[in-house]
Amino acid sequence: MSAVRFLTPPPGLEPLDAFDLDPVAGADGLYTLASVERPEIRLFTIDAERHLPGYSPELPDDRAAELGIAEAADALLLVVVTPSREGSTVNLMAPVIVNRASGAALQLVLDDDAFPVRAELAELAGA
Repeated sequence: MSAVRFLTPPPGLEPLDAFDLDPVAGADGLYTLASVERPEIRLFTIDAERHLPGYSPELPDDRAAELGIAEAADALLLVVVTPSREGSTVNLMAPVIVNRASGAALQLVLDDDAFPVRAELAELAGA
């Protein structure tokens, strides 16, 4: 279990900023991100490096400095997964970046139309 503290609450989850990031047993690279204050509020996230080859949104230098990230290896890049019966989608427009050492995090809302809010995970992962 890893403690994650958002610099500012993720959009739509205000005022919550303290979360636990836990791996899902038997699903490598899949995590739950649950609010410490309200554990019933939980998101599923995946490790983008492991599951989405080629997805590498640019983290602006000022945001990297806020997180204390000096190089790419310092960051864990997660995307939020929305599971459904029709298939899971991922939000590529608003990745979650976590400093692996400190747990400082932010949800970066990108200004790039190339990254959809609901991308089919199976198509991206090559399943």
